[in-house]
Amino acid sequence: MYKNRTTNIPEFILQGFTGIPAEYYGLLGTFFLFIYLMLVSGNIFILVFVTCEKSLQKPTYIIFCNLAISDLGFGTTTLPRIIAKYWMSDIMSFNSCTAQMYLVHYFGTCTSFLMALMALDRFVAICNPLRYPVLIKNSSIAILCSVFWIVPFFILAGTVSFALSVPYCGPNIIRHCYCDYISVISLACADITALRVTTTSVAMAVLWGPLFYIIFSYVAIIISVMKIANKEGRYKTFLTCTPQLLIICLYYLPRSFVYLAFAIGFRFESNLNIALIMMYSLFPAIINPLIYCFRTKEIKDTLMRKFKISLSSAFIPTRLKTTTINPLQNTWQML
Repeated sequence: MYKNRTTNIPEFILQGFTGIPAEYYGLLGTFFLFIYLMLVSGNIFILVFVTCEKSLQKPTYIIFCNLAISDLGFGTTTLPRIIAKYWMSDIMSFNSCTAQMYLVHYFGTCTSFLMALMALDRFVAICNPLRYPVLIKNSSIAILCSVFWIVPFFILAGTVSFALSVPYCGPNIIRHCYCDYISVISLACADITALRVTTTSVAMAVLWGPLFYIIFSYVAIIISVMKIANKEGRYKTFLTCTPQLLIICLYYLPRSFVYLAFAIGFRFESNLNIALIMMYSLFPAIINPLIYCFRTKEIKDTLMRKFKISLSSAFIPTRLKTTTINPLQNTWQML
């Protein structure tokens, strides 16, 4: 497309949020550090807990673990760079920016596919429970997860190569806290209309393909739930699905809006654009452990059982000690 590509920009400047005085940069960096620690601790807990607890090594929790890895990857790709921008330097080399752009969209694509896989798991479990053990196995889920990690690798390689095929000659100020595709490609000093349409089509296919399946799955789930005669059973099932639907809406709807706005050439106000992207990118990664795991009955029961065991083991030595000492005390009193 652009055979004579010339890039005269050795580095980019991350603009981030505008209008914030420099004396508040340290506080803002600390805030993002807190967000990163929340994201890391919640998702690492899922990985460690499911790995150590054999009773949880089932298809559903394998998907949870893969989603946790994707969320960890996205958070680690973006948040340390955001923290560094406000604590140290807002300059990023061209190659580092390209690598970050690739990883940002790679992990985002993996998350989209994994959420569709989670919808498949819930669809079979609720709509066809008798065939669930036959259709959904650890081996089949592991294979599907592997596919959903490998396919985005090639999709994003092509997308990033499109971004690198255009010339960049200035300006070099990225209107974001990290490098993403829209922010970088907007700086190209060439007509990117064809590139915008092509890459937006790919993004929409990656985004809307899983989304349409998720919508189909949850419509079928809701129809099946409405057929449940027991009112309490319907309530519990809806209570389980509602937080997941909230996360799906938060992940897909704002993202689709931003991509479509980019396709038609509409630009948001800088701070609003950054806040919107940060919301749909980081918020699901932070609360996914709460939604998908800590609200799951099996995990809560396992945690409570381990907590009770730890309490019992803490109090048993004290009781044994009391039982052993009391007879001696009685004998001393008799003497």
